[in-house]
Amino acid sequence: MGYENLRLRLELLHAKVGFGDVAEIVNRFGGDIVSVETIRSDIGTSIRDVDIQLERDGYEGILKELELLNGIRIVEVSDRVFVAHLGGKISIQPTMQIKTTMDLSRVYTPGVARVCAAIAQDPQRAYSLTLKRNTVAVVTDGTAVLGLGDIGPSAAAPVMEGKSMLFKQLANVDAFPICLDTKDTEEIIRTVKAISPIFGGINLEDISSPRCFEIERRLQEELDIPVFHDDQHGTAIVVIGGLMNALKVIGKRMEEIKVVVNGVGAAGVSICKMLITAGVKHLIPVDRSGAIVRGGSYAHPMWSWLANQPQVGDRTGQLSDVIEGVDVFIGVSRAGVLSVSHIQAMAENPIVFAMANPEPEISPEEAMPHVRIFATGRSDYPNQINNVLVFPGVFRGALDCGASLINEAMKLEAAKAIADVICESELNERYIVPSIFNERVVVKVREAVIRAALRTGVAKRIPSDFSASLPEEGERVHAAGIT
Repeated sequence: MGYENLRLRLELLHAKVGFGDVAEIVNRFGGDIVSVETIRSDIGTSIRDVDIQLERDGYEGILKELELLNGIRIVEVSDRVFVAHLGGKISIQPTMQIKTTMDLSRVYTPGVARVCAAIAQDPQRAYSLTLKRNTVAVVTDGTAVLGLGDIGPSAAAPVMEGKSMLFKQLANVDAFPICLDTKDTEEIIRTVKAISPIFGGINLEDISSPRCFEIERRLQEELDIPVFHDDQHGTAIVVIGGLMNALKVIGKRMEEIKVVVNGVGAAGVSICKMLITAGVKHLIPVDRSGAIVRGGSYAHPMWSWLANQPQVGDRTGQLSDVIEGVDVFIGVSRAGVLSVSHIQAMAENPIVFAMANPEPEISPEEAMPHVRIFATGRSDYPNQINNVLVFPGVFRGALDCGASLINEAMKLEAAKAIADVICESELNERYIVPSIFNERVVVKVREAVIRAALRTGVAKRIPSDFSASLPEEGERVHAAGIT
């Protein structure tokens, strides 16, 4: 049936069957009963919802055996993942209840007219008198969704809803999915600009390369609110944070290592940029056509940018030609491109971040005996590189200080903050990035982003909890309009 999670609603006739019989069948087919909820129970029968997880195929066998069991009736079969998405995963709730005519007069007519007039006179008051100050648009065209590719805006909506949930749960940021039925770069830019007055920030998501670069650049230039393409910068920030800790473990420094980045799309380009910002002096970007080399000529504008960077090497060839002696492999490409022989050709104590999803560039089982530190994008292995560590705290900080954009300094400080969540006594080969549920992550990332925004002059206000802990005068870049 293809389910990963199964929910069965079962009616049991107590005189003929017990729940132990159900558990025995599930266990025989390698399944785990995750939870059981009694829906109705009387003297002779009961109806229960049983949630089952199964790593390998076997649901059909479970269902067949249950159907043959005398005294049990399968009322309903459903996938727990689909159940979680029924009716959507987010909703809009008012901040107060309208119970009286007086309440209505304050939140709507006639009182609302005074608030509208105040904003018309001073548009900046929208940050205090509307939801703008705490609301982010999660914008996609559905062209580069997870490992699914171009599935369109409607099919992309569940991902955007999930991201909105994470914004709220982890950082108390209100976020709303905006799924655009167009692939036209200019139309996307025009539409996002048109809807921007109600939002305090724009999170671009799952937009294919190279259009994503132009869309983000233009929106950053033409809007005065933060615009952040998470597929690019979220991934890069976590990679840099994880790499900082990995280098602490093996005793190497950022400026002395050689790094291969395999896959030079949206995430790969941003990772290369942040590696350079973080101090890497020996960088080899590699795509399907081979290594991008210093001084080379390329049609892709971001590849041309990389080719003009002094940190990019001049070694030509495919991955196998350029990986010898490299300290770090970072993969944002596809499964199977990295082999054990590649790793064995790397420098001593190799670091491998294999982040292709759902299957990494090399399987963990193959790689781990030959590497010092291994990380993936998966949650079932140590050192998960997950964007969820980034975007809640980055936007929480940017919104709180009214940042007009999210610049390179803010990104690098966010990476350092993620690394610093893990204290020295905790740090080891299997723990270089914190859990997404570590409550200190959002707090530290927020603080780091605000400090960098104040230091670089892109903040419009100083959060109250920062008034006593501002950057030193000599470190601070003047930010006009801070109030």
